[in-house]
Amino acid sequence: MTPEDLARLHRAAFTAQRPWSESEFRDLLASPHVFLVTTDHAFALGRVIAGEAELLTIATDPAHQRQGQGLAALELYHEEAAQRGAETCFLEVAENNLPAIALYSQNGYEKTAERPGYYRQPDGSRVAAWIMTRQLTQSHP
Repeated sequence: MTPEDLARLHRAAFTAQRPWSESEFRDLLASPHVFLVTTDHAFALGRVIAGEAELLTIATDPAHQRQGQGLAALELYHEEAAQRGAETCFLEVAENNLPAIALYSQNGYEKTAERPGYYRQPDGSRVAAWIMTRQLTQSHP
């Protein structure tokens, strides 16, 4: 997917928050730490630094939501992050984004912190960001 494709899909998927622009995707993809994984109708963008992966954003075409595309992108993200040396993953999600929280929780993420008032909603109100974390590797005795 090109930065244009990513911005178009992000705009379609993120109607309650400001979607990312083509230039934001282009700038992120220029970093050697940032990587992109895609499915036919979804993508995940992340970065790995010092053994820790951050899921920057994940988006699924609204016409293909609830069909496993987001899950497939998340699984590809975990695989790529592990190949790049990550042992743990973290992400931020709006506390009222219940479908995303369910996806992450079902895939081993746990809420580890909260940022009050982090996300602005379309009506001007603010909601907290949950920071969720999961291990990619199992520690061996």
